[in-house]
Amino acid sequence: MTTPAGSGTGFGSVSWWGLSPALDLQAESPPVDPDSQAETERRIPDLDVLLLGSVDGRHLLRTLARASRWPPRNFNFYVLESNLEAVARHMLVFSLAFEEPEKMGLQERSEIFLEVWGNALLRPPVAAFVRSQAERLAHLVPEPDRLAEQLPWLSLGALKFRERDALEAVFRFWAGGEKGPEAFPISRLWDLRVRHYLGSRYDARRGVSDWDLHMKLHDRGGQVIHTREFRRWRDTGVAFELRDSSSYHLPNRTLASGRLLSHRGERVAARGYWGDIATGPFVAFGIEADDQSLLRTSNGRPVKSAGEITQHNVTELFQEVAAWRRPRDAQRDPEQAQQGEDGNLESAAFAQRSFTVHFLSLNSAQTLQHKSCYKGRFQLLYVACGMVHLLSPELGACVAPGGRLTVELARYLVDLRQEQLQAFSVRVGELAQEAGFAALSGARSSETFARFCKSGDSSPGNIDRAVGSQTPSTGVLVWPSEVLSPPLESMAPPPETMTPPPEAMVTPPEAMVPPPEDLTQHIGGLAPHSEYLKQPSESQGSPLEVLVPPQEALAMPPVGQTPKQKSLTRLLEAKSPTSKS
Repeated sequence: MTTPAGSGTGFGSVSWWGLSPALDLQAESPPVDPDSQAETERRIPDLDVLLLGSVDGRHLLRTLARASRWPPRNFNFYVLESNLEAVARHMLVFSLAFEEPEKMGLQERSEIFLEVWGNALLRPPVAAFVRSQAERLAHLVPEPDRLAEQLPWLSLGALKFRERDALEAVFRFWAGGEKGPEAFPISRLWDLRVRHYLGSRYDARRGVSDWDLHMKLHDRGGQVIHTREFRRWRDTGVAFELRDSSSYHLPNRTLASGRLLSHRGERVAARGYWGDIATGPFVAFGIEADDQSLLRTSNGRPVKSAGEITQHNVTELFQEVAAWRRPRDAQRDPEQAQQGEDGNLESAAFAQRSFTVHFLSLNSAQTLQHKSCYKGRFQLLYVACGMVHLLSPELGACVAPGGRLTVELARYLVDLRQEQLQAFSVRVGELAQEAGFAALSGARSSETFARFCKSGDSSPGNIDRAVGSQTPSTGVLVWPSEVLSPPLESMAPPPETMTPPPEAMVTPPEAMVPPPEDLTQHIGGLAPHSEYLKQPSESQGSPLEVLVPPQEALAMPPVGQTPKQKSLTRLLEAKSPTSKS
């Protein structure tokens, strides 16, 4: 089967890295009210941010790194993800960012972050680090007192008990609960995903890769992404090759996730790689830089590649974030706090600030407003492109009057044509308006983010150029059903491949273009249906879901999850010319 361009299968059903550059959330949020300046002088104001699908913590880390450039504020980040593996990766990344400098230097931390975050294969020392940290976090998750003592920036209080148990199971799997590479054969799974994605074009995959890079990513702002590094990632899943290529041979278990499949009329869970295989992790840190010399060109070609820019930006980020480690240490050592006040003004300033990352329950997007502690609380709401379908009036009720909304657009999804990007942007504007937001007047034009303000601060008729105002073409709203959702029954693996690894089956997403018949015959770690799979989850879907979701996503919700109250696609189709014909 030939997968036509624009089918959207390259995005996958789980996001492991962001598809937009990292943001400073203070720059996106409304300024501090000048009327409360007197109170601000006595108490540091709080910035409460709700993030849906931020997946890799890049916005949080950049906000902390840039905090010294703004007046003092305490940060409360409330993070809602579509799966617990993303929560676990958040915890792993922040644990790495705040690792003691005596144990690990700045360069080593940066390199480990790049490999764990963006590579399908790891070097043995990096894999050993993941195992040790996973074992440590697995012991901390079920013990709140120890967790608060060792990771004071983390709050898991909003998670349900079964979600905490599942989160512990994720860390157990990372720590090597199932021995051997066959527990997660990432190289084989990656190749099978690519074969399904390209279909009959698989033998010409290098030409397809070059076309996607030069005709799409380069045209959309990713000129620094080099052909060689993009080809390597498309072929092997290794985006950042910091050492000899032969040293990358161990699977990166942090990229494993589960998904419900249908086998002989029964729902079974399959562990596999269901993430991005089309765009890559180069966009988040690799296409923009504060140091403009990194973006310099010579003879029309960039001097630095996206991998080199990413390494520079991450190293600089970790260096600036290290300032937040000092006040944590000072809380345990008063003498160190006194030394910081006497000899380091920066340490003394940061000692007055604090930040906390709160992880919310996976299915809580539509119920947050019912809790008084969340209603009208947040000054900023961030929604990733894969979570746009959750944008609703119920979610908008959690934003304070005059608060801001920032939505990630689908600019860097290579599977989407220009008219589809336009249609997606228009739909984002409609959903934002229904949720009680209006386009932010005076906002800078952007093709990457759409910015809105809670109604009452700007005119609803003022449409931001980032959202667009043209009616989408009718041709982008309808796709052949066999492309979007082949029958689940065709994916059933043979019974002899079914083995029960209960700890790996965590919160499988629902909206995923299923693999062909030959894919699930090679998926590792199939398990029969169990109580462990019955926890509900919010799905991380492709942006095409906002246009036309797979039929199975509407008709067959996962076990334990109630169908959505209203299909965003049906809303779109009701307003599109195709629905009238």
